[in-house]
Amino acid sequence: MHRAKALALFAALLLAPLVGQVAAQSPSTETLVKAAHLLDPRTGNVLSPAAVLIEDGKIKEVGLPSQVQAAAGVTTIDLGSATLLPGLIDSHTHLFLNIVIPPEEELKRHLNPFFAPAQLLAIVESPTKRAFLGAQNARGDLESGITTVRNLGHSGIDGDTELRDAINAGRVPGPRILAAGRKLITRGDYLQDLNPALADAILNQEFLFIDGADQARAAVRRNVFQNVDVIKVTADENLTVPELAAAVEEAHRNHLKVAVHAIQKAAIQTAIDAGADSIEHGTEATDEQLKQMREKGIFLDLTLTAYDGWFLKIMEPSIVLSPEYRASRATRDARHDQELNQLVQRVLKSGVKFAAGTDMCWYWPGKTCGEASVTTLLNLRKATVPALDVIRAITVNAAEMLGWQDKIGAIEPGKFADLVAVSGDPVADITELERVRFVMKNGEVVRNDLVTH
Repeated sequence: MHRAKALALFAALLLAPLVGQVAAQSPSTETLVKAAHLLDPRTGNVLSPAAVLIEDGKIKEVGLPSQVQAAAGVTTIDLGSATLLPGLIDSHTHLFLNIVIPPEEELKRHLNPFFAPAQLLAIVESPTKRAFLGAQNARGDLESGITTVRNLGHSGIDGDTELRDAINAGRVPGPRILAAGRKLITRGDYLQDLNPALADAILNQEFLFIDGADQARAAVRRNVFQNVDVIKVTADENLTVPELAAAVEEAHRNHLKVAVHAIQKAAIQTAIDAGADSIEHGTEATDEQLKQMREKGIFLDLTLTAYDGWFLKIMEPSIVLSPEYRASRATRDARHDQELNQLVQRVLKSGVKFAAGTDMCWYWPGKTCGEASVTTLLNLRKATVPALDVIRAITVNAAEMLGWQDKIGAIEPGKFADLVAVSGDPVADITELERVRFVMKNGEVVRNDLVTH
């Protein structure tokens, strides 16, 4: 035996006992989270008391504290009398917009007055500035208990895919992001009356155009090249079934789901006939269309954003409104609330699968993006959706709609350790979710305002 090999073998034998001692004394990589209660949204059952054992960012075991077997030296987080539930999911958001509604006189001067002016500024101003806005909004979401979002457009060419990757790499804090890249639209949506010499250069920063089935396929492929997680399409009266069906087919061929913005009856029917995976908003959906959606397994993503006097809540703190405008706005809002209430009741009766999103892209004075988003999600409860069904819509149902039911949406072994905790009972008082006290994503504590031991 060579001298070097002999010395190496002797050293290995000499050090073997020490290596074993170090391994035995090394701290556990497990974390044990204890709480007085744990809500299972899927069944509505509550486990009391509860323990969740986490290893390498995933849930390893769930049960009574006396039943969960943790290694010696495990890191324990005791949340006392709190209630645990899965991290919340916002199925429809726009992290890279922060729309400030313009003054009353300015509203009269545009075809799309609430949305278009600020959106245009977002497009033509610095992409770097916009990226920082997206990061700020993402952090606000996470700190409010939203651990997963589906960002459905309005993030420039690569804003949401790059933010997703930065969050996944640990460079910035934020929720898990399913990124849609650029939204597929027909010409004429969102921004009108642009300078013809500049229009395409501006619009291509935000959208991909559908003008025939071949272009629809090409648009999907451009987003696939950007490594998106989902395809977003806006359906209006100009979009045909063959065009949308081509986009859906190309997306499915690349194992991507298609979320279709559809508000009017005709657009909703186009989305149904083309085989969309989810219909966003669906405000004018008929009973027959809800039946078709149920039979085809198409999700409805409810977005009760403009609800309960919402426009006046975000407008009045920052701009002066005439009494006439305020009265007119209140009347329109009340009529819109009634339409949404009727839609919600028909959805509940129909049995169609539904989730919930915020469509958050608005500046809400005094609230972070996350705080505004959670408040918006809870509008479902104001629309008389039972509290447990609201929680399902933003956890287990949303996870299924996103195709991530094996990863998120419930506190179950094998899923990511995305947990939130509130002080009270969120089924008895859904507004507890506006006061999240503990947030964990991927087994790492994001915030903890509860006493721990």
